[in-house]
Amino acid sequence: MNKLIILDRDGVLNEDSDDYVKSVDEWIAIDGSAAAVGKLCQQGFEVAVATNQSGLARGYFSQADLDAMHHKMIALAAAEGGQFAHIAWCPHGPDDGCDCRKPLPGLIHQIEQALHIPAKGAWMVGDSIRDLEAGLAAGCRVALVRTGKGAKSEAKLAQHPQLADTPVFNNLSDFAEFITTV
Repeated sequence: MNKLIILDRDGVLNEDSDDYVKSVDEWIAIDGSAAAVGKLCQQGFEVAVATNQSGLARGYFSQADLDAMHHKMIALAAAEGGQFAHIAWCPHGPDDGCDCRKPLPGLIHQIEQALHIPAKGAWMVGDSIRDLEAGLAAGCRVALVRTGKGAKSEAKLAQHPQLADTPVFNNLSDFAEFITTV
């Protein structure tokens, strides 16, 4: 069994915002997400993050702001016995023509290279269709959480035949409970 779990960030680990999460103060953990990361790590999973951060290209926040948000995320997970094996982010805008912006699988490939773990058979957990599409493109099993944009995305699963059987969880805590009892 592949012990790699790749998480989207906004909407899975922290509250999402249509106005972008632009500062460490706006980065608000979803209840139970840090504990879920801790639980996964304690069960032997490698937990990584793959996140689109086009707010960098748009000038909404700086690299220092993003680093501060990630330091907060890392500290909260560490307080629950968890750690992130790797954090990959796409700094590009939607028209930049990169290969890392989800739904493309570039961020997942970066995680594979950094950790020397294949993504095939790993889990990609997200709150959007593009998260799931990126996971599928890299050979991952995919799961949707209803937090963030997940409830809206759940209604669209039927429009994507390749995603029709995607398991759906209320939040990352429910996913962690499922995966650690399988």
